[in-house]
Order: sequence, then C-alpha cells, then structure tokens
Amino acid sequence: MIFLGIVPLAVGAFGNYIVPLQIGAPDMAFPKINAASYWCYFVGGVVMMSSFFTAEGAARSGWTSYPPLADIEVGQTMWLIGMIFLITSSLLGSINFITTIIQLRAPGLTWMRLPFFVWAQFVTSFLLVLAFPPLEAAAVLQLMDRVAGTSFFLPSGLVVSGEVLGVSGGGSPLLWQHLFWFLAHPEVYVLILPAMGIIAEVIANNTRKPLWGYNSLVFAVVFLGFMSFIVWAHHMFITGMGTAMSAFFQTTTMIISIPSIIILSAFFISLWGASIRFNTPMLFALAFLPMFGIGGLTGLPLGFAAADIYLHDTYYVIGHFHYVVAPGTIFGLFAGIYYWYPKITGRKMSELLGKLHFWPSLIFMNGVFMPMFIQGLAGVSRRLWDGGLEYAHASGVLHWNEFMSISAWLLGLAQLPFIFNIFYSLKRGEKVDKNPWGATTLEWTAPSPPLPHVNFEKIPEVHRVAYEYSVPGRKRDFTPQTEPKKG
Repeated sequence: MIFLGIVPLAVGAFGNYIVPLQIGAPDMAFPKINAASYWCYFVGGVVMMSSFFTAEGAARSGWTSYPPLADIEVGQTMWLIGMIFLITSSLLGSINFITTIIQLRAPGLTWMRLPFFVWAQFVTSFLLVLAFPPLEAAAVLQLMDRVAGTSFFLPSGLVVSGEVLGVSGGGSPLLWQHLFWFLAHPEVYVLILPAMGIIAEVIANNTRKPLWGYNSLVFAVVFLGFMSFIVWAHHMFITGMGTAMSAFFQTTTMIISIPSIIILSAFFISLWGASIRFNTPMLFALAFLPMFGIGGLTGLPLGFAAADIYLHDTYYVIGHFHYVVAPGTIFGLFAGIYYWYPKITGRKMSELLGKLHFWPSLIFMNGVFMPMFIQGLAGVSRRLWDGGLEYAHASGVLHWNEFMSISAWLLGLAQLPFIFNIFYSLKRGEKVDKNPWGATTLEWTAPSPPLPHVNFEKIPEVHRVAYEYSVPGRKRDFTPQTEPKKG
C-alpha cells in the first residue's frame, strides 16, 4: 500500500508529470536517473510480489518487519531485497526532484511564486533523501542476519520452539525500531504532503480565490518537514524508554501538530466567502479536510505516553493512521487525477461518473475505519489470529467486524465507476482547451497533452504569484502567471 502504491503515485507519478509543468521546465533535470529510479521500483516490486510464488512464501512479519521475528520467520528475505530496490528508487527520484526545482524554474518564477504543490513535493523529496538511507542500511543489516549469520538485531539466548537459537547474539531488536521509525514517521508526511499540495491547487481554483495565508502555508510545510525527524520514538513509548525521553518526544509530537493545523486552517479559511464550484475534484478536496482532521485529532492521544500505553497496537491506531492515509491521501490523489486529467489527455472525465464514485467512496470509507476507534478504545489488539474471539473484553465490539467487512467490499465496488470513467473518457470524454478550469499556474499554459520532451511551445516567463483569482477590476476572474503586469 505504501511502498508500492501511494508513494509511487503521489511522488513518482504526480511529481514527475506535474512539477516540471508547474515550474515551466521542459523535463526533469536528470532523465536517465529518472529512468533508473523507475526500473529500481519495477525490479523491487517484481521481487517482492514474486515471493508469493516461492516455497517459503511471502513476508509474514508485518510491514514494520520487526526482529527477532523478521530475522527468523520464513519469507522475509525477498521482502528485504525488494525494499532495498524500492528505497534506492525513492532516493534517485528525490535527488532528481530537488535538482529540478532548484535549477529548472522558468524565468521570473521566484521561490514565493511557486505553486504550493511544488513546495509540497520539494519538502517531500528532502524527507525521502534524508530519512530513507537509515532504513536501507537497516534492511541490509537485517538481510545479513538472515543470510550471513550475523546478529545485528538478534539478542543472546533467544528461544524458538523450546530451543535456544544457534546465533552469536548480542544484537538489539530495539535498534531496528529506531532505524525503522526514523524513516517511517517522516514517511507519513511523504504520504500526506503531496496530497496537501493537490488539495491546495484544487481549492484555489474552485473557490476562485487566492489561497489564504500562502506564506504561512510555505513556512508551515518546511517546519513540518524539519520536525518530522525528531518525533519517531513516540511509536516506541512501550519499549521502556525513560521518562525524560518520553517527555521529549511527547513535546515534539505536540509541536509537530501545529504546522498541520496551520495548513488545514488555511484551507478552511480559503473557503470562506467563496463562490465554490462543486465539481468532482472539489468534492474530493472538501472531503479531504474533515477526514484528515479526524486522522490528526485522533493521533493526539497517541502522542502522550500515558494514553499510548493503552492504545498502542490496538485498532485505534489502525483507524488513526488510515484516516490520514485513506480518506486523506487517497482522496487527495483522486482529486488530482480528476483535476489534471484534461491536461494529460485533452479531455474531461465524466462528472456524473465522478460523483457516482465520490459519494459511495466517502460513505463506505468511513464505514470501514470509524468503527476501528470503537474497537480500539475497547482494547482490541490489531494482531490477533482470531480477531479477538478469545477475549471477553472484545465481545461487545466484535460485531463491528461484519459491518467493516461489508463496507470494505462496497468501497471496492465504488471504485468501478472511477476505473470505467478513466478509460471511457479517453475516447468519449468532452474535448477541452488547454485551460478548461480557468487556472493560473504554468501547467495550464502548455498544450493538452503537453508536447513530448519539451512540454511547452516556448519556455514561459513568470510575472505573477501563483493564485491571482477574482482580482477587482479584471475582465476575467483569473490571471495566469505568464500575463505581464501593466505599467
């Protein structure tokens, strides 16, 4: 879901296609590195998926790959090899994004004229390039534990099936947790920041207003990126860390909520007094706001050690995380697909099918994840082989499993109109000009679809900030960045 799904779509696909267009560049800075990034991703995905067809089977130690289980359980070797390729892919892509945004901006496109989506991708790239190397090193070390007889993460005296494991020992399972979560918490923002960038573009365009507090949004997203590196151990409160360290990570966790609140508040305030166009991209953008808000608010109790001791590894955590990533990030990605589809194909997607996709998705997405908070508060653990049937304290909430399962199936069926819409609109969608939404940013000055290898007929020159909508006295309610200022 994360390494083979959301990151490649949110960063790889949207980033590679939209960032060069929004900064007026003919292409990414390093096309060959871009190709290498893709092929590393492809190989990593093939290796990981092919593990299902091996004698050992696929990985069985969860997406966190915690040792010592991950060091001794079968099926984890190919997962680790696949992860090394996937991490290498992200590192190559991140270097490319950073270089492209710094070096290939169009004339006149200063930093504070960048669309917010570009800022989001810029910060995301720094998170990837700084946070992924520790996990790649950890993956190599864990692979050595499995195939070379080392004990980086294996403690001494480990008993498996009644017998002492024959390893040198002396390793630390907690070391893996530190290395993993040093990546995995910035990874949360790797998932959500591109979606926030998309939401900013869609809201500004469909409210016909400039984004409220653009400067605050930029400073908030940069501060968010910095703070994401000093909160990782709030995932480890129950490992026995001292109260001083717990207090430090509780404090940083509360601080990192501030820039997220600034960003969400700016989006809400941007809606105030607007003439909102309720098209499909905007519906997904509007749904993103409360859904991400629920995900953020439910995360606050997990940032306090006293509450986290009881909620850790329960269904509450699953509900919290997926409200950020599922109706949060995924709704943002849907908004982006509907919004930029005319730029990619020269045709609009069907609004009827889009709304038929949106409303069931919103309803059933909540049907899947909202009951998890109820089960988590009741103490139902996320990893029980029978779903909690053996536990008396779970008996009052297990009936929600059926409700969530039905909602999940219906959520899957709700994606059929979207899939049909994509292919139907390629041939039958309404043909549109290069700027069907009346937008201001540079990608809408390029032909639809953009010209191969060069994007633009000529390199654009920027004269304005990103979101000049509804300026009093203007003939149109939008002013493109390329329109020269008079006088």
